[in-house]
Amino acid sequence: MAPAAVRVCCACVRWFPVVFITAVVVWSYYAYVVALCVYTVPSIAEKVLYLLIYHPILVLFLWAYAKTIFTDVGSVPRSFYLTVQEINRLERERGEEAQKNILLELAKDKPILNRTHAGSARYCEKCKCIKPDRAHHCSVCGQCVLKMDHHCPWVNNCVGFTNYKYFVLFLGYGLLYCLFIAFTSLKYFIEFWTGASSKEAVKFHVLFVFFVAMMFGISLISLFGYHIYLTCSNRSTLESFRSPIFQTGADKNGFSLGKLNNFKEVFGERKLFWFLPIFSSDRDGVSFPTLKSQTNSNSYQTMAQTPSFGDGIAYPTRTVDIPSDGLLGDRQRWMEEGDADGDYNSHFNKAVSYR
Repeated sequence: MAPAAVRVCCACVRWFPVVFITAVVVWSYYAYVVALCVYTVPSIAEKVLYLLIYHPILVLFLWAYAKTIFTDVGSVPRSFYLTVQEINRLERERGEEAQKNILLELAKDKPILNRTHAGSARYCEKCKCIKPDRAHHCSVCGQCVLKMDHHCPWVNNCVGFTNYKYFVLFLGYGLLYCLFIAFTSLKYFIEFWTGASSKEAVKFHVLFVFFVAMMFGISLISLFGYHIYLTCSNRSTLESFRSPIFQTGADKNGFSLGKLNNFKEVFGERKLFWFLPIFSSDRDGVSFPTLKSQTNSNSYQTMAQTPSFGDGIAYPTRTVDIPSDGLLGDRQRWMEEGDADGDYNSHFNKAVSYR
């Protein structure tokens, strides 16, 4: 089979989880609105109340889901990409120290705080760019993703700087959607289960919508709670498994600004937009403030102190990056290589098993 045909087939297969979730939501709409509210609930007032609450939750849930799926993950600015001459110069060098010095020279004017274990600027061999802070290469998307959290098959997209807020809202409204269906259908589920109701035409829809809502709700409770924790800690999923490295060493709380400011890093300052799937962050996805200023400056990294939403928060003007073994070659960590995916996914799947 031609490589192009293989790519098309893989692209189609990746949409299966999205199609599955969409199909479940469409069926749940029929089961809840028609089978439960129209044919099962006897009280008109109760029907109206349920439907008036149900539809806004559904709209917010689907809106957040669509935004998570279709929002572009964001690209690394062109200034971070190496020129052909710079690439050739870098690849001609065989020694790690020489490659490190070249990368430090190329990164000296870039807003980078993170670095590798070797102390170098992080470099993506596939994209041929110096990676901004918190950016990583996704082997599925085939590009470096700004503030990458993880690649989620359920949305067929990377979750990162541009759509992380939508992803958290998708989880939150999905959980609310499931809990609302489960609690309002519980009474009628018990009636059908015990045989107290004889409405056979809609019996199985009501029974199954309760089971499905409970099943997804239980899964979403842990996942939503985990991402609320990450949001309030100002960490990505990748950073929770491997701490970012700064000049002073690895620091899992390196980007933490305090819970409220951490929340605002994702949801922005405008409270009106906090719970709507509308982009509201004040960041650019390339540079991020830190609570502690990096004091050990060198030729490629200094920091300008500027005021922000909290005292003592430093906004970097130049920075470096996160771990890779070696500078050019054998392995890049996180999601940088297909070979590395297995190690990460095995841990990530344990933490969020519903995926």
